[in-house]
Amino acid sequence: MTYTGDVKVGGPADVHELKDLMITKIAVGPMDNNAYLLRCRATDEQLLIDAANEAHTLIAMIGDDGIASVVTTHQHGDHWQALAEVVSATGARTYAGRDDAPGIPVPTDVLVDDGDVIRVGRVELTARHLVGHTPGSIALVYDDPHGHPHVFTGDCLFPGGVGNTRKDPKAFASLIHDVETKIFEVLPDETWVYPGHGNDTTLGAERPQLPEWHARGW
Repeated sequence: MTYTGDVKVGGPADVHELKDLMITKIAVGPMDNNAYLLRCRATDEQLLIDAANEAHTLIAMIGDDGIASVVTTHQHGDHWQALAEVVSATGARTYAGRDDAPGIPVPTDVLVDDGDVIRVGRVELTARHLVGHTPGSIALVYDDPHGHPHVFTGDCLFPGGVGNTRKDPKAFASLIHDVETKIFEVLPDETWVYPGHGNDTTLGAERPQLPEWHARGW
């Protein structure tokens, strides 16, 4: 089956099979959050991005192999409702952006800064600190050596725009700057974008809209 990333709460997960990495996407909770389970194909080690909600659903998806790590993309409550239960069940290490960790009510084992590398088995993910949606939001970039990059953007980039900056011009200016300089300017159009809610997109699909985003201010 071809991966589309079109998942619904209560429905099945969708799996994106890459040569070195398997990415399982599922939608959970009342705010239609996406959670992503990454599995290194060489070692079978797993990492979860955003234990957002429905701990029982996430634990069933994780399966008997467990997870080594959970990365929380940012401090907003809809992205960590299941974190305590998932960590209790799996013993996973917790990662979050340094400036958002104090707002997450589960202790963060590893504070993440811009450019830090987070590993799942032999696969490396590079963290990008994107300021504006929250002070410490992070995106994770997987630069697939066998194909195009993949980026998990949390709530910083969606189809049709950057994340909510609550009509704060300074927050919007910061977020659009960081998204442009750390994502659009350094990654190719083929880059696949996995957001914190809703459907996936590519940088190529979104790049032509950047002037419009600047003009509207959100």
